[in-house]
Amino acid sequence: MSKEVLEYDIIILGSGPAGLQAAVHASRSNMKVAVLGRTKKSSLYKAHIENYCCMNGTVTGEEILNEGRKQAEKFGAEFLEQDVLGLEKTEEGRFLAKLESGEELCAWSVILAMGVSRNRLNVPGEKELLGKGVSYCVECDGNFFRNQVVVVVGNESAACSGALHMLLLAREVHLVYSELSVSENLQYQVESSSIVKHAGRKVRAILGEGEVEGVELDNGERIEASGVFIELGAKGAMELAASLGIQLDPDTLKYITTNKKQETNITGVYAAGDICGPPWQMAKAVGEGCVAGLEAAAHARHARKQKKN
Repeated sequence: MSKEVLEYDIIILGSGPAGLQAAVHASRSNMKVAVLGRTKKSSLYKAHIENYCCMNGTVTGEEILNEGRKQAEKFGAEFLEQDVLGLEKTEEGRFLAKLESGEELCAWSVILAMGVSRNRLNVPGEKELLGKGVSYCVECDGNFFRNQVVVVVGNESAACSGALHMLLLAREVHLVYSELSVSENLQYQVESSSIVKHAGRKVRAILGEGEVEGVELDNGERIEASGVFIELGAKGAMELAASLGIQLDPDTLKYITTNKKQETNITGVYAAGDICGPPWQMAKAVGEGCVAGLEAAAHARHARKQKKN
């Protein structure tokens, strides 16, 4: 490390619920903690939460994340609104994070909590109506569309299972897909259900002024609906994990494998939240973040002590 490197005990990648909870516990353990990432990129940011234990009413994801950050900062965590471009292990056993600004940070422990990237349709209306009828998570927001007409977009298991789930809540469910790429069992469930299927079609635009009013398909057909769920599957942010040789779930190759201590197969590296796989629930992310923060602090404390000796 020839250039100046900022030293920390723990680096946390991701400022969603898992990363924030890890930051709270690690900082309270008297660790110097750096949290990297942009809060607005969290899948929770535009969501609405009403199923979290001990919390009455509906709270926006933005409110939860902002309060979580304030709490972590109160205990000493430092937040850097930057993406990490590279992550490597040094000869002395620490981890070096290279940021988009050119800065470099090093730490004894790393917690991967950057969630998963959900593919976008990149069509007119998608960005403008996000949180106003457009959602990327059936499990998170499906309950808000009871007895309404919804459209689910995608051709893999996330879309199919999401559409089947919405049959329990919505008045009418449309599934838009190019070609299904799922197991025979799931395909049978979809085909034998009352889901209105639009095979071989793509969404050209999401319609509405201030809130979703429907979608327009590539053949010109319009579907009137109040909710659009974009479930194209989750592309895991695995590049950084791969650079360290971190083991992935063998069935999907999308998620990071951890034990009950949230340890990966690389000593000193922990993972928590969506990056560890479904269900996509804040309660799971917070619980895993708690464990990861405590365990990463214990490792950093031990490694630091050994270095002094």
